[in-house]
Parts: sequence; structure tokens; C-alpha cells
Amino acid sequence: MMEHAALAPLKEWESFYVIVGSSAGALTGLQFVVIALVAEARAASTMLEIRAFGTPTVVHFCAALLTSAILSAPWHSLFSAGLTLSACGAAGVIYVIRVVRHARQSNYDPDAEDWFWYAALPLASYVGLLAAGPLLAFRPTLSLFVIAATALLLLFVGIHNSWDSVTYIAVGRRQEGKEDKNQT
Repeated sequence: MMEHAALAPLKEWESFYVIVGSSAGALTGLQFVVIALVAEARAASTMLEIRAFGTPTVVHFCAALLTSAILSAPWHSLFSAGLTLSACGAAGVIYVIRVVRHARQSNYDPDAEDWFWYAALPLASYVGLLAAGPLLAFRPTLSLFVIAATALLLLFVGIHNSWDSVTYIAVGRRQEGKEDKNQT
């Protein structure tokens, strides 16, 4: 009975994580469409640009989905769920460091806004997840709000970055079209 009472806070968040998880899953599929547009546009990008700006969007959507799945699983203790979330946060921090390295090596020169959306916000999200995990067993209310903010931030970062990619491709195509007309 004591375990059931300790896990009650997770039950209260069930609808939230169903919404966030399904949104992240659907948006992951849409990101594949974005990548197909990149390929079709024959954008002059290398694998470094894709690793720095395309793949992370899918990873952030999947991290939001994974966070939702972890908190929707039938845990026997909040400590175990928190430990799992902390491991995801640590993996995310390491991943963002790799993304920054890819961005610095790419042919594209990221501006301040790019660094904010592609590095700073995801890093803050994963650090939040890393920190909130151990607190889940001891301060569940605070921890669950931090984890929820993390999942939403990853979702919003993914949406922004997908939109950024699509608009970058669309503007690039339009400029290519103008250049082609001027040459004829």
C-alpha cells in the first residue's frame, strides 16, 4: 500500500505524458518528411550539417517520447524511474556536446539563434532531466514539474528546428530559382 501511495503522483501526470508522447511520435514522422525535402532539394549539405541540425531534431522528439514512456511505465518505485530518467539526461548532455562539435565542423556557420535553439535549449533540457531524476523519489511534485518542462521544451525545440529547416530549404530553393532565371 505504501508503494502505491508513493507512485500516485505519476498517475496524475498520465494524460500529460500521453499527449506529449503521442505528439513527439507524430512529429518524429514529420521530421522524416523534412529530411526527404532536404534530399529532394539537393541542398549543398554534408553529413556534418545533417548530424548537427537534422538528426538532433529527431533525437529531441524521441527523448520527449522516451520520457513520456518512462513515466507511463508501471514502476515499483519512483527511485527506479528517476534513475532511468537521469541516465537519459546524461546521454542527452553527451549527445548535445557531440552536436556542437558537428556544428563547428560543418560548412554552415551557425548564428546566435542557431546556438540557442540547437545547443543551449537542448542542453538545458537534458541537464534538467539529469537533475530531476534523483529528486523524483524525494521531491516528486517539484521533480515532475521539472521533467514535464523538460519534455515540453524538447518538443518545442524540435518543432522550432523542423520549421527552421523547412524555411531554410524553401528560401534556398527560391534563391536558386532566381539565380537560374537570371542566368538564362
